Amino acid sequence: MPVSPTQDHRSWKVFGAASFLVSVPVFFQAPLVRLFPWISLVSTLVWVILGIWLYNRSQTRLWGDLILGFSWSWLAGSIYWGWLRWEPLVHLPVEAIGVPFAAWCLFRGWGKIGNYFYLGSLLGTAITDVYFYLTGLIPYWRKVMEVEPSQAASIFKLALVQIQTPWGISWAVVLVNLLLGVSLWALQKSQLHWWAFAGAVLSTLVVDSLFWIAAYFA
Repeated sequence: MPVSPTQDHRSWKVFGAASFLVSVPVFFQAPLVRLFPWISLVSTLVWVILGIWLYNRSQTRLWGDLILGFSWSWLAGSIYWGWLRWEPLVHLPVEAIGVPFAAWCLFRGWGKIGNYFYLGSLLGTAITDVYFYLTGLIPYWRKVMEVEPSQAASIFKLALVQIQTPWGISWAVVLVNLLLGVSLWALQKSQLHWWAFAGAVLSTLVVDSLFWIAAYFA
């Protein structure tokens, strides 16, 4: 069934908004959650209230749906990076805090755009964590969390050496292609929630790339 220009425009807007919500807020939340974790945690309520307000208006329901999904990512990030960042083993379980709620909502047919966005973001996070485990980067993760940001450059350099090996490069290629494949598959769908999912997954690659580029030039 052909996609109308209006539908196509909305799809790209959802994709762009999902990409923005994954890639841009992290640069604000990262310093906030390290210095003022309680403020980051409590500000989750702001996102929820904003999402509900937009969702209850027919003209902005789509954006409210997306922001409500984003609020789960913000909540998980606030909890983990605020108080548990020293232990990588609990990273994914904390990031998955909203999965039961998302699954229940999807079962009831509610909030597809926001929940698919959250699940796409979670999938990207899971793949990144898998890469850390496969390439032996977990010890560097712990070391970085024990020092001040200004002292982390030397640890990043050692981590880069660890991934610039045939094993590290091979797994990077495999997992990047996995994320790209999942994203491109989702972009073949006409439903808006799949475009939110694809935007979240692809933006994970952008954030990870920026992180490693910054580490390289640190």
